[in-house]
Amino acid sequence: MRVLMFGWEFPPHISGGLGTACYGLTKGLAHHGVDIDFVVPKAYGDEDRSIGRFHSAGDVDFDIREKTMKEYWDRIKYLEVGSNLIPYVSPEEFQRLISEDIMSDVEHHEAIFSQRFSFTGKYGKDLMQEVSRYALIATVLAEKLDFDVIHAHDWLTYPAGIAASKVSGKPLVVHIHATEFDRSGQHVNQNVYEIERKGMSIADKVISVSNLTKRTVNERYGIPLEKITTVYNAVEPNKIDGMNEPRGVRQKVITFLGRITYQKGPDYFIEAANKVLQKDREIRFVMAGSGDMLNRMIRRVAELGISDRFHFTGFLKGDEVSRMFSASDLYVMPSVSEPFGISPLEAMRSNVPVIISKQSGVSEILEHAIKVDFWDIDAMADAMYALVNYNGISRMFSRYGKTEVDNLKWDNAAAKVLNVYEEAVRETAIH
Repeated sequence: MRVLMFGWEFPPHISGGLGTACYGLTKGLAHHGVDIDFVVPKAYGDEDRSIGRFHSAGDVDFDIREKTMKEYWDRIKYLEVGSNLIPYVSPEEFQRLISEDIMSDVEHHEAIFSQRFSFTGKYGKDLMQEVSRYALIATVLAEKLDFDVIHAHDWLTYPAGIAASKVSGKPLVVHIHATEFDRSGQHVNQNVYEIERKGMSIADKVISVSNLTKRTVNERYGIPLEKITTVYNAVEPNKIDGMNEPRGVRQKVITFLGRITYQKGPDYFIEAANKVLQKDREIRFVMAGSGDMLNRMIRRVAELGISDRFHFTGFLKGDEVSRMFSASDLYVMPSVSEPFGISPLEAMRSNVPVIISKQSGVSEILEHAIKVDFWDIDAMADAMYALVNYNGISRMFSRYGKTEVDNLKWDNAAAKVLNVYEEAVRETAIH
């Protein structure tokens, strides 16, 4: 099986769980003998080349005068990007971005006739322009490469997947790691919603990361249930043994690790932490990550008078994440809406007990995790206090949790995805 795969990010250059999931899945598919051409907006050269061939969209030559290119370009519309599409910068950084004239009209019109586009691969002011250009590059690659099926990860790559499918006639599989309702609640960006809906509607098959997401796709986007297959994420084996590293503090450490945005519920973590500290001041809390709510969270910690018990690390990646977990006694994921959530698996892999919200996809498969409603800060605080003060409970969740996640393998998830590919290819051949 040969796959043309589109993803917006790939380790080690990632902004969240999307890139981590892409790596685990592609590695698992490679183990099953799947031949992969992975296209990213910008490749850095340090990606794991053992799993397939990487194509950097910025290195692909094209000619706008070619009939296929011209027809597709005429259909592209540039859309304005709202602030909720830039979840990885601070409010101050966002104001700087939108005040700068990053791409003037003159530059825009000159660029479309050049031989190559320039991609940042980031989540900035030009995001929708890059999404459109990326789709144009997809038409070039779809004509040049040999493949059986197209796989597009999340809305950023859906236009590219659609374009490649139209040019090649090959089936399209779209993979939903998060929807606009997860990112923005009820205040969705209509442009993004329409891209998601169109991608799911045109796709031959849809993969969701949980049954929670499957229901959202069915109810909010009108996609038939029989078209959607749930494939749960997994976790890579831990390569870093940091358990013997000095922690630097004698107190117990409770960690939040993720984007500091509405979706992840950082405000509920802080309110629960404050309740715990009213009972026991000998606990430290870590908030690892960045996002548009970071400054607000720092101010709230100061208002509550718990700054001496709180640490803000900024964004962590790679080995830094493993070392953070190795220094933690408890991990908490209080997400308001979490399609899946790989970070609890990473924590459990490091022998760290976890508390997760019932509003997460990962809660569907984990047995040895404490599950609470994200809004129930009393229950969350009680669970935090118990897990760091009663060693017997903590040891039980650590031991059984580690065994549980060790059995969640990307090879198994990849086998299910391969079945989806084969169904899509068979059905396309019939029609």
